[in-house]
Amino acid sequence: MAQGLFNLKQVMQAVQQNGWSNQKTPFVEYLVVAGGASGGSGAGAGGGGAGGLLTGIDPVPNGQTLLVTVGGGGAVAASASGNNGVASVFGSISATGGGGGAKDSTSPVSGGSGGGGRRDNATAGAQGISGQGNAGGIGFQGGGVGGGGGGGGAGTVGIFAASSRGGNGGSGISSDISGTVTVYAGGGGGATENSGGTQGVGGAGGGGAGSYTTGTAGTTNSGGGGGGSGGSGNSGAGGSGIVIIRHPIAYADATSYSPATKPTSNGYTIYTFLSSGSITF
Repeated sequence: MAQGLFNLKQVMQAVQQNGWSNQKTPFVEYLVVAGGASGGSGAGAGGGGAGGLLTGIDPVPNGQTLLVTVGGGGAVAASASGNNGVASVFGSISATGGGGGAKDSTSPVSGGSGGGGRRDNATAGAQGISGQGNAGGIGFQGGGVGGGGGGGGAGTVGIFAASSRGGNGGSGISSDISGTVTVYAGGGGGATENSGGTQGVGGAGGGGAGSYTTGTAGTTNSGGGGGGSGGSGNSGAGGSGIVIIRHPIAYADATSYSPATKPTSNGYTIYTFLSSGSITF
Protein backbone atom coordinates (compact mmCIF):
# COMPACT_ATOMS: atom_id res chain seq x y z
CA MET A 1 0.00 0.00 0.00
CA ALA A 2 1.31 3.47 -0.88
CA GLN A 3 2.78 5.52 1.93
CA GLY A 4 5.41 8.17 2.64
CA LEU A 5 5.90 11.64 1.09
CA PHE A 6 5.02 12.19 -2.56
CA ASN A 7 4.74 15.13 -4.92
CA LEU A 8 1.39 16.05 -6.50
CA LYS A 9 2.15 14.26 -9.81
CA GLN A 10 2.97 11.03 -7.94
CA VAL A 11 -0.17 11.38 -5.85
CA MET A 12 -2.38 11.77 -8.92
CA GLN A 13 -0.75 8.77 -10.63
CA ALA A 14 -1.36 6.66 -7.54
CA VAL A 15 -4.97 7.84 -7.30
CA GLN A 16 -5.57 6.85 -10.93
CA GLN A 17 -4.23 3.38 -10.11
CA ASN A 18 -6.32 3.19 -6.91
CA GLY A 19 -3.15 3.29 -4.82
CA TRP A 20 -4.99 5.24 -2.12
CA SER A 21 -8.46 3.83 -2.61
CA ASN A 22 -10.71 4.47 0.45
CA GLN A 23 -7.93 6.07 2.49
CA LYS A 24 -8.34 9.55 3.94
CA THR A 25 -7.10 12.24 1.61
CA PRO A 26 -3.81 13.89 2.66
CA PHE A 27 -4.56 17.06 0.67
CA VAL A 28 -7.44 19.03 -0.82
CA GLU A 29 -7.87 21.68 -3.46
CA TYR A 30 -9.71 24.76 -2.22
CA LEU A 31 -11.41 27.93 -3.41
CA VAL A 32 -12.10 30.53 -0.71
CA VAL A 33 -13.98 33.68 -1.76
CA ALA A 34 -14.81 36.41 0.75
CA GLY A 35 -17.89 38.63 0.73
CA GLY A 36 -17.90 41.57 -1.67
CA ALA A 37 -18.32 45.16 -0.48
CA SER A 38 -21.23 47.47 -1.17
CA GLY A 39 -20.84 50.45 -3.45
CA GLY A 40 -20.81 54.03 -2.23
CA SER A 41 -23.93 56.21 -2.17
CA GLY A 42 -23.65 59.88 -3.17
CA ALA A 43 -22.84 62.03 -6.20
CA GLY A 44 -20.38 60.14 -8.40
CA ALA A 45 -20.00 57.16 -6.05
CA GLY A 46 -17.57 54.29 -6.65
CA GLY A 47 -18.39 50.60 -6.98
CA GLY A 48 -17.70 48.09 -4.22
CA GLY A 49 -14.58 45.94 -4.34
CA ALA A 50 -14.90 42.20 -4.78
CA GLY A 51 -14.14 39.83 -1.96
CA GLY A 52 -10.63 38.44 -1.78
CA LEU A 53 -10.12 35.13 -3.62
CA LEU A 54 -7.64 32.40 -2.68
CA THR A 55 -7.19 29.06 -4.41
CA GLY A 56 -4.60 26.30 -4.12
CA ILE A 57 -3.77 22.88 -2.67
CA ASP A 58 -3.39 22.34 1.06
CA PRO A 59 -2.61 19.36 3.33
CA VAL A 60 -5.37 18.44 5.76
CA PRO A 61 -4.98 16.85 9.19
CA ASN A 62 -6.41 13.37 9.77
CA GLY A 63 -9.45 13.42 12.04
CA GLN A 64 -9.30 17.13 12.88
CA THR A 65 -12.37 19.28 12.33
CA LEU A 66 -11.69 22.39 10.25
CA LEU A 67 -14.00 25.38 10.58
CA VAL A 68 -15.44 27.00 7.46
CA THR A 69 -16.67 30.60 7.42
CA VAL A 70 -18.57 31.98 4.46
CA GLY A 71 -18.40 35.77 4.64
CA GLY A 72 -21.44 37.94 4.05
CA GLY A 73 -21.52 40.83 1.62
CA GLY A 74 -21.27 44.42 2.79
CA ALA A 75 -24.60 46.03 3.73
CA VAL A 76 -26.16 48.69 1.49
CA ALA A 77 -24.97 52.25 2.05
CA ALA A 78 -27.15 55.38 2.17
CA SER A 79 -25.26 58.66 1.58
CA ALA A 80 -22.06 57.01 2.79
CA SER A 81 -19.06 55.00 1.65
CA GLY A 82 -19.76 51.36 0.99
CA ASN A 83 -19.41 48.75 3.70
CA ASN A 84 -16.70 46.12 3.57
CA GLY A 85 -17.50 42.46 3.00
CA VAL A 86 -16.72 39.79 5.58
CA ALA A 87 -13.78 37.37 5.40
CA SER A 88 -14.24 33.75 4.33
CA VAL A 89 -12.11 31.10 6.04
CA PHE A 90 -11.15 27.44 5.54
CA GLY A 91 -8.99 26.20 8.42
CA SER A 92 -5.97 28.54 8.45
CA ILE A 93 -6.71 30.02 5.00
CA SER A 94 -8.48 33.39 5.16
CA ALA A 95 -9.65 35.62 2.30
CA THR A 96 -10.33 39.28 3.14
CA GLY A 97 -13.67 40.95 2.44
CA GLY A 98 -13.92 43.53 -0.34
CA GLY A 99 -13.43 47.26 0.28
CA GLY A 100 -16.33 49.70 0.12
CA GLY A 101 -16.76 52.16 -2.75
CA ALA A 102 -16.39 55.92 -2.15
CA LYS A 103 -19.17 58.52 -2.00
CA ASP A 104 -18.78 62.15 -3.07
CA SER A 105 -17.02 63.36 0.08
CA THR A 106 -15.31 60.27 1.51
CA SER A 107 -12.55 57.95 0.37
CA PRO A 108 -12.89 54.39 -0.89
CA VAL A 109 -11.87 51.55 1.41
CA SER A 110 -9.18 48.92 0.95
CA GLY A 111 -10.00 45.21 1.11
CA GLY A 112 -9.54 41.93 -0.74
CA SER A 113 -10.17 44.12 -3.77
CA GLY A 114 -10.41 47.87 -3.27
CA GLY A 115 -13.43 50.11 -3.68
CA GLY A 116 -13.78 52.54 -6.59
CA GLY A 117 -12.76 56.18 -6.17
CA ARG A 118 -15.21 59.11 -5.94
CA ARG A 119 -15.68 61.86 -8.53
CA ASP A 120 -14.53 64.65 -6.17
CA ASN A 121 -10.93 65.50 -7.09
CA ALA A 122 -10.84 62.37 -9.28
CA THR A 123 -9.94 60.24 -6.25
CA ALA A 124 -7.92 57.06 -6.82
CA GLY A 125 -9.44 53.70 -6.00
CA ALA A 126 -8.44 51.89 -2.83
CA GLN A 127 -5.88 49.12 -2.87
CA GLY A 128 -6.54 45.38 -2.91
CA ILE A 129 -4.49 42.70 -1.19
CA SER A 130 -1.75 41.16 -3.30
CA GLY A 131 -2.65 37.61 -4.26
CA GLN A 132 -6.33 38.14 -3.44
CA GLY A 133 -7.58 41.05 -5.54
CA ASN A 134 -6.93 44.38 -7.22
CA ALA A 135 -7.34 48.11 -6.74
CA GLY A 136 -10.50 50.07 -7.53
CA GLY A 137 -10.71 52.47 -10.46
CA ILE A 138 -10.12 56.24 -10.40
CA GLY A 139 -13.06 58.64 -10.23
CA PHE A 140 -13.58 61.46 -12.73
CA GLN A 141 -14.23 65.16 -12.21
CA GLY A 142 -14.02 67.67 -15.02
CA GLY A 143 -16.05 68.82 -17.98
CA GLY A 144 -19.35 67.04 -18.33
CA VAL A 145 -20.82 64.75 -15.70
CA GLY A 146 -18.43 63.24 -13.13
CA GLY A 147 -18.48 59.60 -12.10
CA GLY A 148 -17.11 57.08 -9.63
CA GLY A 149 -14.56 54.40 -10.46
CA GLY A 150 -15.39 50.71 -10.65
CA GLY A 151 -14.55 48.41 -7.76
CA GLY A 152 -11.56 46.13 -8.15
CA GLY A 153 -12.00 42.48 -9.06
CA ALA A 154 -9.98 39.37 -8.29
CA GLY A 155 -8.69 39.27 -11.87
CA THR A 156 -8.26 42.93 -12.91
CA VAL A 157 -8.32 46.44 -11.47
CA GLY A 158 -11.51 48.49 -11.52
CA ILE A 159 -11.96 50.67 -14.59
CA PHE A 160 -11.53 54.44 -14.22
CA ALA A 161 -14.50 56.74 -14.73
CA ALA A 162 -14.73 59.21 -17.62
CA SER A 163 -16.84 62.22 -18.53
CA SER A 164 -20.53 61.27 -18.14
CA ARG A 165 -19.57 57.64 -17.43
CA GLY A 166 -19.10 55.55 -14.29
CA GLY A 167 -16.22 53.08 -14.30
CA ASN A 168 -16.87 49.38 -14.84
CA GLY A 169 -16.03 46.86 -12.15
CA GLY A 170 -12.88 44.78 -12.49
CA SER A 171 -13.23 41.21 -13.75
CA GLY A 172 -13.11 38.21 -11.47
CA ILE A 173 -11.33 34.87 -11.88
CA SER A 174 -12.78 31.68 -13.36
CA SER A 175 -12.51 28.26 -11.71
CA ASP A 176 -13.81 24.76 -12.50
CA ILE A 177 -13.47 23.50 -8.92
CA SER A 178 -17.26 23.14 -8.64
CA GLY A 179 -17.37 20.91 -11.73
CA THR A 180 -18.55 23.83 -13.89
CA VAL A 181 -16.39 26.74 -15.03
CA THR A 182 -17.64 29.71 -13.01
CA VAL A 183 -16.34 33.26 -12.57
CA TYR A 184 -16.06 34.65 -9.03
CA ALA A 185 -15.24 38.00 -7.38
CA GLY A 186 -16.06 40.70 -9.92
CA GLY A 187 -16.07 44.36 -8.85
CA GLY A 188 -19.12 46.63 -8.69
CA GLY A 189 -19.75 49.38 -11.24
CA GLY A 190 -19.40 53.07 -10.44
CA ALA A 191 -22.18 55.64 -10.80
CA THR A 192 -22.48 59.11 -12.39
CA GLU A 193 -23.59 62.20 -10.50
CA ASN A 194 -26.81 62.66 -12.48
CA SER A 195 -29.25 60.58 -14.46
CA GLY A 196 -27.91 61.69 -17.83
CA GLY A 197 -24.66 59.75 -17.58
CA THR A 198 -23.81 56.15 -18.44
CA GLN A 199 -23.58 53.96 -15.36
CA GLY A 200 -20.73 51.49 -14.86
CA VAL A 201 -21.47 47.79 -15.27
CA GLY A 202 -20.40 45.11 -12.82
CA GLY A 203 -17.34 43.01 -13.56
CA ALA A 204 -17.68 39.38 -14.66
CA GLY A 205 -17.97 37.31 -11.51
CA GLY A 206 -21.05 38.72 -9.82
CA GLY A 207 -20.35 42.45 -9.74
CA GLY A 208 -23.44 44.69 -9.53
CA ALA A 209 -24.07 47.65 -11.85
CA GLY A 210 -23.95 51.28 -10.80
CA SER A 211 -27.10 53.40 -10.95
CA TYR A 212 -28.16 56.99 -10.49
CA THR A 213 -30.89 55.69 -8.17
CA THR A 214 -30.37 52.29 -6.52
CA GLY A 215 -27.21 50.30 -7.23
CA THR A 216 -27.44 46.62 -8.13
CA ALA A 217 -26.33 44.10 -5.50
CA GLY A 218 -23.44 41.72 -6.08
CA THR A 219 -24.53 38.15 -6.83
CA THR A 220 -25.04 35.86 -3.84
CA ASN A 221 -22.18 33.38 -3.21
CA SER A 222 -19.96 35.03 -5.81
CA GLY A 223 -18.05 37.57 -3.73
CA GLY A 224 -19.10 40.26 -6.22
CA GLY A 225 -19.01 43.94 -5.27
CA GLY A 226 -22.19 46.01 -5.23
CA GLY A 227 -22.83 48.89 -7.62
CA GLY A 228 -22.60 52.52 -6.57
CA SER A 229 -25.55 54.92 -6.35
CA GLY A 230 -24.96 58.36 -7.87
CA GLY A 231 -28.08 60.01 -6.49
CA SER A 232 -30.07 59.83 -3.28
CA GLY A 233 -30.78 56.08 -3.40
CA ASN A 234 -28.99 53.23 -1.67
CA SER A 235 -26.00 51.47 -3.13
CA GLY A 236 -26.01 47.80 -4.05
CA ALA A 237 -25.07 45.34 -1.30
CA GLY A 238 -22.05 43.13 -1.75
CA GLY A 239 -22.48 39.48 -2.73
CA SER A 240 -21.80 36.82 -0.10
CA GLY A 241 -18.76 34.58 -0.46
CA ILE A 242 -18.33 30.85 -1.01
CA VAL A 243 -15.95 28.05 0.02
CA ILE A 244 -15.44 24.98 -2.19
CA ILE A 245 -13.17 22.04 -1.32
CA ARG A 246 -12.47 18.94 -3.40
CA HIS A 247 -10.30 15.83 -3.53
CA PRO A 248 -9.92 12.90 -5.95
CA ILE A 249 -12.88 10.56 -5.76
CA ALA A 250 -10.64 7.55 -5.00
CA TYR A 251 -10.12 8.88 -1.49
CA ALA A 252 -12.67 8.28 1.25
CA ASP A 253 -15.29 10.96 1.80
CA ALA A 254 -14.94 13.40 4.66
CA THR A 255 -16.42 11.91 7.83
CA SER A 256 -18.54 15.05 8.37
CA TYR A 257 -19.31 18.11 6.28
CA SER A 258 -22.07 20.46 7.39
CA PRO A 259 -23.89 22.27 5.85
CA ALA A 260 -22.08 21.49 2.60
CA THR A 261 -23.43 19.67 -0.43
CA LYS A 262 -21.30 16.79 -1.77
CA PRO A 263 -21.65 16.13 -5.50
CA THR A 264 -19.02 14.33 -7.58
CA SER A 265 -17.73 15.55 -10.93
CA ASN A 266 -14.79 14.86 -13.25
CA GLY A 267 -13.19 12.41 -10.83
CA TYR A 268 -13.52 14.61 -7.74
CA THR A 269 -15.65 14.67 -4.62
CA ILE A 270 -16.70 18.30 -4.08
CA TYR A 271 -17.83 19.99 -0.85
CA THR A 272 -19.59 23.30 -1.46
CA PHE A 273 -20.28 25.63 1.48
CA LEU A 274 -22.79 28.43 0.88
CA SER A 275 -22.91 29.21 4.60
CA SER A 276 -20.58 28.67 7.55
CA GLY A 277 -19.96 25.21 9.00
CA SER A 278 -17.17 22.64 9.38
CA ILE A 279 -15.56 19.64 7.72
CA THR A 280 -13.62 16.64 9.10
CA PHE A 281 -11.41 14.33 7.01
